[in-house]
Parts: sequence; structure tokens; C-alpha cells
Amino acid sequence: MLGLAAGLLAAAAVALLLDWHMEWDLNTFIRSIKKHGENVNNPSTQVSDIHISIFRDPKRAPDFEKFCSETLDVIQPALVLATGDLTDAKTRDKLGSEQVEEEWKTYQSILKRSRVMEKTKWIDIRGNHDSFNIPHLDSVQNYYRKYSAWRKDGSFHYIHTTSFGNYSFICVDATLSPGPKRPYNFFGILNTNQMAELSLMATESLHSNHTIWFGHYPTSTIISPAPGIRTLMRFSVVIFPSHPNNHNSFISSATAYLCGHLHTMGGLMPVLHSQHRGGTLELELGDWMDNRRYRILVFDHDLLSFADLNFEEWPVVLITNPKSLLYSSSTHEPLVRILHSTHIRILAFSPSVIVSVKVSIDRVHLGNAHQVSGPLYVLKWSPQNYSEGFHRIDVTVQAGEGPEKGQKDDERSGKLPCEEGLRELALFSLEKRRVRGDLITMFQYLKGGYKEDGESLFTRSRMEKMRGANYSWGDSE
Repeated sequence: MLGLAAGLLAAAAVALLLDWHMEWDLNTFIRSIKKHGENVNNPSTQVSDIHISIFRDPKRAPDFEKFCSETLDVIQPALVLATGDLTDAKTRDKLGSEQVEEEWKTYQSILKRSRVMEKTKWIDIRGNHDSFNIPHLDSVQNYYRKYSAWRKDGSFHYIHTTSFGNYSFICVDATLSPGPKRPYNFFGILNTNQMAELSLMATESLHSNHTIWFGHYPTSTIISPAPGIRTLMRFSVVIFPSHPNNHNSFISSATAYLCGHLHTMGGLMPVLHSQHRGGTLELELGDWMDNRRYRILVFDHDLLSFADLNFEEWPVVLITNPKSLLYSSSTHEPLVRILHSTHIRILAFSPSVIVSVKVSIDRVHLGNAHQVSGPLYVLKWSPQNYSEGFHRIDVTVQAGEGPEKGQKDDERSGKLPCEEGLRELALFSLEKRRVRGDLITMFQYLKGGYKEDGESLFTRSRMEKMRGANYSWGDSE
């Protein structure tokens, strides 16, 4: 009897202790995410399809040098991913292909003169153009090994370490070896050994806060053995020996896959974004070659936000909280954190002094965000006020050129028409994907993994002196 009483007392004590511990844990978690200046990563930057050429577009290389020396000085990214086609490698008549050492020397000299590798981690990988006419990887014509920053062939796993966790970046190198002449390496190929290597990297990355995969080829242009590259990104296989039946457990790996290669289809497809069935975002970036495109992306309390941008268009505006519903994934992101947030958070970049950052929701002025540090601006808000219905958030950044240049200002905005409320994230989309008729039919074989009916395609609207992005926020429980 005494033993039973002692057991009950012990159980009660344990229950009280666990209850206290769980309450403390929840309060600690909520306090930690309410610190609006913490856990916002320095942005990363992507640029793709640079195509340094000695025959075409004499402004391409000088603009790229200005991007490395001036644009990146303003944004100050922690990491830059150059996702292939660093050089053009085409003959003067555009009919043939060859590795042109002078183009590689130009690329390397830009990196050296701009000193960009001293300011950030620069990871450049090969594209199909960088592999044209290379008989084998040890060939003297493989100038990538001599003139690039990374200089390493093959896939790899890079871990970016911060004070609040690690972030994995897995490179998918599907370039061919030997590298045929154009146009015979438009598609990338992964063999069984390469897939096994990537699977191991994916498993290793499960210790990180997030995993970003990147490569040159979109997954729709990669030929790979079963289970296929998309499935590999979606699931990592972890074997638990202690399990009685030794079952495999499947854990989601890739938050997003960043790539290039298809440019913008000659301007016909300016946005080539999709979402895999498991929630992984596939985000192809438009080319630097003709369109001077680049991307910034950031993790804010482990919620991924990004913006695809045009070179020399300032200011740059990225709303990181609340994040876009159209690019949210409850599988990969702790979306509940939006519900507990106390501030709208905005990154604003400009070579000029930023004068004001105005925020409105549903066309009602909410106030002016104030600068916390660097590019981070915040404004208090109550997310519970927007838990139902459709909402629109506008952020307008005004940047002046300074008193010595008069009062000329540049004004742009990030617009976020919000879809469902905070508690309905990922259940509905802003609008059904716009049908683009025969154009979609023509190119859908290149962009496999496109969304099904009922899902959405993010588009960016443009106005004079305004730049908008369609977003929505919410939470899935």
C-alpha cells in the first residue's frame, strides 16, 4: 500500500515537472521568435547563365564586374551561387562550340579585380556550355579547373554555419563527361553512382536547419535512374538499425532547388517556378546573359523568402515576415512562427540613403518601419487581426541619392496580395495557374513537375517606378 502511494506521489511529481518543463519550453520558444532582429540570415545571392563571351555583347562582362563590385557591396551576401554557364564557349559564327581560354581569363579577372571572393563565399559550378568539347575532366581544355573559384568537378555538400544553426547546400552536377559539342548536351545525366553519392549527401544534410539543392539543369532536363532526382530531393532514406523490423524512414530533404539553363525562353516565360509534390520549390533563375537577372534569398526564423531581380534596379525590397503563401511548405518550414511573430520584417537595400519604408495592409497605412540594423526594417503588427479572408500588404521604400545630388528619389514597392488567413496556409492558392495556351503545352515537357490545377504560379507585377510581388501568408496545422 505504501509502495502504491509512493508511486502515485512520484508520478504526480513527474507530471508536474513535465508540465512545468513544457510550459517553460513553449514560453522560451515564443520569446525567442519574438526577438525580431535575431535569426534573420544574411542573404544569399544566385546568378546564372553569365555567358562571358569574346564575340558578343561587349557590355556583358563590364556589367558583371559592376555586379560583383558594386551590387554585392550593397547587398553583402554571405554566399553567392553562380549556377553554371560561366562562359559562352560558342564560335564566332554561333554555329559551333569550343572552350575559349580568353573567356575564362576574363571571368577570373573579374573575380580578382572586384575582390568578391574576399567579401563572400563564391561557389561557381559548371553548366553545359562550360562542358562543351571537353574529351575528359583531366583535359587541358577543362578551363573550369584552372579559372573558376570552386575548381572542383562533381556534386558536393557545402555547409554554411551561423550562430543559430547550419544550412546545407547540395550541388547537383549533371554535366556530361566527355562533354559533347553543342547542341548535344542540352540534357544533363546522372548515373547510379552519382545518385548514390547525392543520397548520402542528402542524409548528411538532415542535421541542418534547411537544405538547399542547386545545379545548372532544371530537374525536367536531367536524366537519372530510379527513383529519379526529384524523389531523391523529396526523400532521404535513413535506416534505423534499432527498429524491430529495420524499416526505412523517409524524411524530407530539399526545401528548394535553385537552377538556371533555360533562361526566360526568349522572354516568353519570364517566371519558371514550380513546386514538387513533396513541397520542394524548384526555382529557375532567368539568365544574366541577356536579361541581367539575379536572385537574393534569406532564411528568417527558418522561413525561406526570395526575390528575382534586375541588375541596377534599386531599391531592392524583400518582405521576409509574413512570407509568401505561394512559396510556403508546411513540410519544410515552421510556419506557426508567423502566428507568434510581433513584427513585420523587411529587407531593403539601396546604394542611396533609404528615406522611408512605408507599410500598409489592405490599403490601410499601418506605419513606417524602422531600421533595426543594416537592411533590416521592422514594424509591429498583430497577425491575429488577419487570420481570415484575403489581405494585401504593400511596402514602399523611398531612397534618395543624398543632399549633394538634390532631391531626386527612387520609389518602389513589394506588394503581397495575401490569399488565405494565417490558419489556412497551404490549403488554397491565390488563384489558379494562369493558362498560357499552346505555349505551356509546347514547353511543359521541359518543365516537368509543374503544378496541378488548383495550385498557383507566382508572378511578379510591374508598374512605373513600382515593383511588386504576389505573396500571401498563413499557417497549416
